[in-house]
Amino acid sequence: MAEEFQRTAQFHGASFRESDLFGLAVRDSDLREARIASSWVDGMRITGFDGAAGSLFVDDVEVSAFVAAELDRRHPERVQLRAATTADDLRAVWPMLKGLWAQTKERAEALPESVRNERVDGEWSFVETLRHLIFGIDSWVGVMLTDPPEPYHRLGLAPTDFSDEDSAALGLDRSARPGYAEVVEALDAQWARVDAVLAELTDTDLEQLRTGSLGVGEEPETVTVAHCLGVVLREHTEHRRFAERDLGVLASRVIE
Repeated sequence: MAEEFQRTAQFHGASFRESDLFGLAVRDSDLREARIASSWVDGMRITGFDGAAGSLFVDDVEVSAFVAAELDRRHPERVQLRAATTADDLRAVWPMLKGLWAQTKERAEALPESVRNERVDGEWSFVETLRHLIFGIDSWVGVMLTDPPEPYHRLGLAPTDFSDEDSAALGLDRSARPGYAEVVEALDAQWARVDAVLAELTDTDLEQLRTGSLGVGEEPETVTVAHCLGVVLREHTEHRRFAERDLGVLASRVIE
């Protein structure tokens, strides 16, 4: 098994020459100003979240704008979400996203249960992706907007940079293996929470400030209601894109 390095800075500023880095996997790490020169990059993949990876140069050409435009062409819901500035805008975007997710779930449900729990290239399985959406709503609607006494659903899945200990402190079990139907039922309940918030939302509400801590030991942050809801909708937009990508791979494996 390949050696794994976590939370290390030992490669800061390192230089690799004539080295075999085939199959190298880097996640949740700082690669700013990394340079790859005179090397083979066939099949190399760089995945960002809603453009947050930053600028990228290939043969001295900055390509991030091209990538963003192509993603917008393939996923026009990204454009509609960025244009949403009012309560009515958000109320229009949310059912559209739920409709897209209904199509994605239908696609996943055509696959065996075991496949819905299968990972592609180390990314979350389809079930794990749904569990992360549960966590996202708990964080940005629960903690930040409604402040329930027990904000986190036990089936939620925190981001990969959360340790097992941090997850457990929030009442989460990263190693849990719930069935697909159980996860969908929990997510439907979460979607109903978003429905309820949006139903009462006004344009004035969007500018109100909310303060909360979104992790174990994290300093509280203060953001607008608009920001909180924007995160929830972007999470649903981007993670559906990843899910659709991986479902295509999984479906081809089943056919084979």
